[in-house]
Amino acid sequence: MATILLAEDEAVLRMLICDTLEDEGHKLDVACDGEEALHKIEQRNFDLVILDYMMPKLTGLDVLKMIKQMPDKTHTKVLILSAKSQCTDQEIMRAAGADDFIPKPFSPLELARKVEEMLA
Repeated sequence: MATILLAEDEAVLRMLICDTLEDEGHKLDVACDGEEALHKIEQRNFDLVILDYMMPKLTGLDVLKMIKQMPDKTHTKVLILSAKSQCTDQEIMRAAGADDFIPKPFSPLELARKVEEMLA
C-alpha cells in the first residue's frame, strides 16, 4: 500500500481524487494549500506527492522546487495536476523536477492509471 500526499485546494476535486485512489488501496494524506503540503512533506516521507499547480500560499511549482532542494526528498516522485497545460508550462514543471503531469480536467481512471504507473 503506497502512501500518497494530495495537495489540492478544491474540496470537491480533493474528495474525488481521494475516493478514487483509496478505492485502489492507497493511503492518502491531504493538504488544502501549498504551505500545508510543504509542512507535511517535511514531517514524513511519501511514495508519491500529487500537487495542484495553482494553490494558495505556495503554488505546486513552489512546493516542487522546495522538495527537490531537500536532500532526503530528492527522489520523492511528484505528479502535477494543472489547468495550465501548454507545452511551455509542462516543460517548466518537468525542468523543476516533476516526474509527470496530468492536465485538468482529467478522468479519475486516467489519474488512477498514472499513479499505478508511477508507483510501479
